[in-house]
Amino acid sequence: MLTAQAVDRTGTGVWAAASVLYFTFVAHLDARQVGLLLGVAAVAGIAGSPIAGRLAERQPVRRLLMAGHLLRLVTVALMLVAHSFGALLALVAITSLGERSAKTLEMLFATQVAGEQRAVYQALFRSVANAGYAVGAGIAAIGLAIGTVGAYRALILADALSFVAAALLVRLTSPVPGALAHAAPADQPAQGPNPWRDRGYLLFVLLDIAMNLDDAVLNVGLPLWLIHHTRAPHAFVPAFLIINTVLVVALQLRFSTWASRTTRRPATSVALIGLAMLACCALIALTTGAGAWTAAIALSAAAVLTTLAELLRSISSWELAVSLAPTQSRASYLGVAGMSQSIEKAAGPLLLTGAVFAGGPVGWLALGGALAGLGVLQRRVCLRRLGAMAGVAVGRPVAVEA
Repeated sequence: MLTAQAVDRTGTGVWAAASVLYFTFVAHLDARQVGLLLGVAAVAGIAGSPIAGRLAERQPVRRLLMAGHLLRLVTVALMLVAHSFGALLALVAITSLGERSAKTLEMLFATQVAGEQRAVYQALFRSVANAGYAVGAGIAAIGLAIGTVGAYRALILADALSFVAAALLVRLTSPVPGALAHAAPADQPAQGPNPWRDRGYLLFVLLDIAMNLDDAVLNVGLPLWLIHHTRAPHAFVPAFLIINTVLVVALQLRFSTWASRTTRRPATSVALIGLAMLACCALIALTTGAGAWTAAIALSAAAVLTTLAELLRSISSWELAVSLAPTQSRASYLGVAGMSQSIEKAAGPLLLTGAVFAGGPVGWLALGGALAGLGVLQRRVCLRRLGAMAGVAVGRPVAVEA
């Protein structure tokens, strides 16, 4: 399963690095059209997780995951022959929908395959995913250096073919004995509570959107702030990604081991995420008016803090999503939980480049304070629900909803 995800992320790395240039130089779209494509893709992706979760209550996850990979094979391949903006818009939207569905199904399948070792598996997956993205970006760099229409098309085709390989590897994955013991039969209708009516779980998902903002800060906030609001050398921008990649590969498994020792630690991690982001935002605020190298060092330290928040969030977010969900409806609950990342990816950059940047240093301090406060609130919400679920497990009449 890890190999399948590595192949998928390699293709995604190729797509991420080459798609904008493909749409610009091969499809001949202008900047406004490309921006609209990416925006529609982000919005369409939000629906992917709940749809996947709902379907997984009724059909085998393996079969759905393979279908998700093959759906993206078809849509990406069709982009090679689509010429109109309308056709490309529809294909990009469906591709994004399939991508988010596949990511949710991957984690559902991994939860089944890995059993109680899901936290360790998640850590290994994070390391493998980062390596896959790096390899994909390297492959794309070769094609982009060549710069011909044929080279661009070859990169898009490589992305499409990665889905074939991923689907085949999923088909060959063998589950841990007993890991699928609690999976519902494929023909059995979904039963149990509805996540859309569970206010306690929806509150967790809503707060989790904010806890995912480390992604936008690292990939959008830090680079744009360095370029437009500091005197730091622009050459430092790639350093943010390098810092992130090295720390994730080196520390993800250790963070996972720490967080998975007790059921309360993932909830505790959420409060630590908020504190790390508060320190990160404070450093960014201090770069205004600072010297070039002072700003560069401060922003690099902010990248370290953002990565620490990501390391904690990548474990706690999924572990809490699983632990807080009723077992009999876990797939549909996890589908709803998966929306938090999609919503953050769509709204996070707009929040930073709009409200936060407009507020300057005060905007960053306000964001950090808000995330610290929301982290404390999320911890309380999660611990309360975990306690309620433990009470139900031992037969005490305690409501699960918070």
